[in-house]
Amino acid sequence: MKAALLEVRHLHTHFFTKSGTVKAVDDVSFSVKPGETLGIVGESGSGKSMTAMSILGLIPSPPGKIVSGEILFKGEDLLKKSEKEMRQIRGKEISMVFQDPMTSLNPVFTIEKQMVETIRAHEKVSKKQAFERSLDLLHLVGIPDVKKRIKMYPHEFSGGMRQRVMIAMALSCNPSLLIADEPTTALDVTIQAQILELFKKMQDELNMAIIMITHDLGVVAEVCDEVLVMYAGKAVEMTYTKQLFDNGKHPYTLGLMQSIPKITPNKEKLEVIEGLPPDLRRLPKGCHFAPRCKYVMERCLIEGPDMTKVSEHHTVRCLLYEKTKKAVKQ
Repeated sequence: MKAALLEVRHLHTHFFTKSGTVKAVDDVSFSVKPGETLGIVGESGSGKSMTAMSILGLIPSPPGKIVSGEILFKGEDLLKKSEKEMRQIRGKEISMVFQDPMTSLNPVFTIEKQMVETIRAHEKVSKKQAFERSLDLLHLVGIPDVKKRIKMYPHEFSGGMRQRVMIAMALSCNPSLLIADEPTTALDVTIQAQILELFKKMQDELNMAIIMITHDLGVVAEVCDEVLVMYAGKAVEMTYTKQLFDNGKHPYTLGLMQSIPKITPNKEKLEVIEGLPPDLRRLPKGCHFAPRCKYVMERCLIEGPDMTKVSEHHTVRCLLYEKTKKAVKQ
C-alpha cells in the first residue's frame, strides 16, 4: 500500500477580524497519495481555497493564522518550516494553479520572463534551456504561435489563455503535488477536456499527486479518485469518487448531486438547496448545515456532529449516522 505524499491532520485556519473570528478551515483532515487525484468540492466560502493556501503557507498574517493541526508532506510538517524553506518547496515540490490568473501573473513582465525565472529559480538550467522548456509547455497547453506569444504581456491574452499559461508555469518544474484551484473555470469545453487530459498525462509520467478544487461535479467524476466535500469550513463527507456518486450520504452532498442537470425525457425542475451558507463569523449552534437540511432533527440544532465511519473508506459528518455508528477521528 502506497504511503501518503500529503497528509493533513485536524487543520484549523482562522481569520481574526474586528467583527469576529472567521473559522475558514475548521478541523479538516485528508491525505493524498502519489499518482492519485483528490477532489475538494463545495460552495463558494466553504474553505476549499483556504485549505490549499494553508498547505502552501500563503495565509495572509494578520489577520489569518493556522491555529492548530499538521500538514505532513513527505513525512515532514510544513507548519514547522521557515519561510525560506517554504519558498524552495513552492513551485518545485508543490505547485498551484490559482483561481484568478490575472492577479497571479505579473502585469509588467512578459510571459517569457515569468516562466524562465520560475524554472531557473528551482532548476540548474541555462536561460536558453529554460526558454526552450517554456515553449514546449506553452505548446502542450494549447497556446498557438508560441514563439510570438511568449514575448507578450498577460493583458494581451484572453482569460482562458492566461489560465493555460498559469497551468504551464505550475507544471514547469515537474512538481510532486499539483494543487489546481478551479483550473478550467475560464476555459471552453473543448479546451477544458484537453487540459484535464494534460493533467492526467503529466500525472502518469511524473507519478504526481493532484488536489483538484472545483465546483464542477462533472470534472470530479472524470478525473478524481477520492472526493472531500466541504461546507462552512468543515469536511462533511469523504470517500472514493464512485462511492460518492453511487451512495453519497450527507444531505449536503445529496443536494449537490440533485442540482446537476440530467438528460431525461421529463422536463423536471432542478432541485435546489434552500437558503444560503452561514456567515462564518456567526455560525449556528449544532450542525452548520441544519438550517438548510431537509432531514433536520431537533438534536441537530444543539449537537455538532463528528466525522462518522459509515463503511470502509467512507466518513460522514452527520447525526443521521451517529446514532448507529460510533464517531471516529480521521
